[in-house]
Amino acid sequence: MNLPKVVTNLIKAQNEFDAVAYSNLFSETAVVFDEGKTHKGRIEIEHWIDHSNKNYQAVMKPLKYTENGTTSILLAECSGTFPGSPITLKFHFDIVDGEIKHLKVTD
Repeated sequence: MNLPKVVTNLIKAQNEFDAVAYSNLFSETAVVFDEGKTHKGRIEIEHWIDHSNKNYQAVMKPLKYTENGTTSILLAECSGTFPGSPITLKFHFDIVDGEIKHLKVTD
């Protein structure tokens, strides 16, 4: 599967539970929407993913990737210490100049 570098790095950071590396893949003004909550900017994103890592220890296995301009969708199997694991989630990205500007996680 041919993934953009920023998506490959996001999967690596997630699977290594590296919240700092994960958040640094986002622009300063990025927005993440997950589990009904919005997280704005790198600092909030770092806190969100660090909390998620500690609670769920989720790892990602990419299944499919589609791209249309700056918008892309990664379909990934996510497994961890959460009810219903593993599950398949969709990661909707807006990537501009190699940085993630927007991420929405859906099932």
